[in-house]
Amino acid sequence: MRIVTNQEMYQVDDYMTNTIGMSEESLMENAGQAAANALSERIEKYEKIGLLIGTGNNGGDGFVIARALKSKGYEVDVWVVPAREKIKGAAKKAMIIYENAGFAWQSAGDNFSVKKYTVLIDCLLGIGVKGSIKSPYDNIIKKINDSKAYIYSIDVPSGVMEQKQELTVRADATITLQQPKITAFTYPSKESYGELIVVDIGIPPLAIEKSSSLKEVWSTQHIKKSFPIRNASSNKGTHGKGIVIGGSLQTPGAPMLTSKAALTSGAGFLTLALPNDIHAIAAAHMLEVMYKPCPSKDGFLAGEIPLEEAKYDAIAVGPGLGRTGETKKVVEQVLQQPVSVVIDADALFHLPDLMKEVKEREHATVLTPHPGEMARLVDTTIAEVEANRFSISSQYAVENGVYLVLKGPNTIVTTPDGKQYVNTTGNAGLAKGGTGDTLTGIILAFIMQHDSLQEAISNAVYVHGKAADVLLDQGHTMIDMLASDVISALPAVFGQLNEK
Repeated sequence: MRIVTNQEMYQVDDYMTNTIGMSEESLMENAGQAAANALSERIEKYEKIGLLIGTGNNGGDGFVIARALKSKGYEVDVWVVPAREKIKGAAKKAMIIYENAGFAWQSAGDNFSVKKYTVLIDCLLGIGVKGSIKSPYDNIIKKINDSKAYIYSIDVPSGVMEQKQELTVRADATITLQQPKITAFTYPSKESYGELIVVDIGIPPLAIEKSSSLKEVWSTQHIKKSFPIRNASSNKGTHGKGIVIGGSLQTPGAPMLTSKAALTSGAGFLTLALPNDIHAIAAAHMLEVMYKPCPSKDGFLAGEIPLEEAKYDAIAVGPGLGRTGETKKVVEQVLQQPVSVVIDADALFHLPDLMKEVKEREHATVLTPHPGEMARLVDTTIAEVEANRFSISSQYAVENGVYLVLKGPNTIVTTPDGKQYVNTTGNAGLAKGGTGDTLTGIILAFIMQHDSLQEAISNAVYVHGKAADVLLDQGHTMIDMLASDVISALPAVFGQLNEK
């Protein structure tokens, strides 16, 4: 399921009318009928329904929806906010057809009230809104949100915008037309959507492909197609020889979480390179890894890590590493290795000074920043990153030739050619220290077992989030969930994938 920006959806409509040859009126009729069918599957005929119509195509969709619902026997009061003469184009045509079908509407003036309705349908503003919500729309939206009715928004909740968030309809469910919009996957706009329901309005895939960059939801179907199957004849070398580099006296647990997650996720052979100060601590807790105790200074790694003789298939660096001048040299050394590298946590801190080395790499580089780390990478604010997650991720990945995993709700995986894959598993229980270290371990293990790097990374993000969802099913809460709990839930996730 591809995701589009508002501008891309306009380009889709333009392609449909000017290249494929479908009229704007036909597109609106298809959209309204599809939305009405979805509504009729969910709304009982005894409900008291109020449908609110604004200017633009969203309002035109509303006239089609109202006509279709009334024709099915629903009791629908249609309230129109703009003056009749302000309704133009295809929306005006939809209004005339609605009236010619024998149906009436009323003006949503000062006396408009929502009190008697059990269902409200929002067709006020759609994707075309820009700037502040002006009167009378602001007052009407407030009335909608204060009502006790079940609220449906059509396409997007009115007031939702890509760049900022002010007053919006707080929908219980949003029936989005053909393709989800990126605001359904970014915060705070996502909070206005409620349940997301996608309806097909008859736009062929070609129009989407020609009019938008690839932004796709990574689904269970994707993971079922791409998840590797172990052969009976395989051995530990078959599933990758990896190394995790990190740890310090202050944070000895971080690389241990990464290592345990990697082994639990199928890595065949794993080494943990860490300061010799914490070797005994780690060895007492993890029996399955090989250890490479390294020279340290003040509890942090210091000096080069002996890597070349072991011929590792992939490296993960950063968890608990520290931010000293010596640890920066470690990251620089790792970037010079001719294997896939996963860069996380403190290693990301050093990256702005090492971009020349990143761009010169011939092998895959995977960065896994949270929004704060991403803000530092692009020298902006966290708020700016969160408001532009898709565009900032894409620009950075393409310019620097990296795979970028921008963590957070609906983590985005971006490839070096700008393709983007959005994850929908996971919950707020992952908002806790150590869960990023765990994800790094899963990514490390998967890139050594998958043929496709993008599939490996997207599957790792999916599995990581799914483990957190499994924990909720097992009785954990989003409050008590720990990174080590996420690792303990991985077998259940893999069991579910094997069943499917």
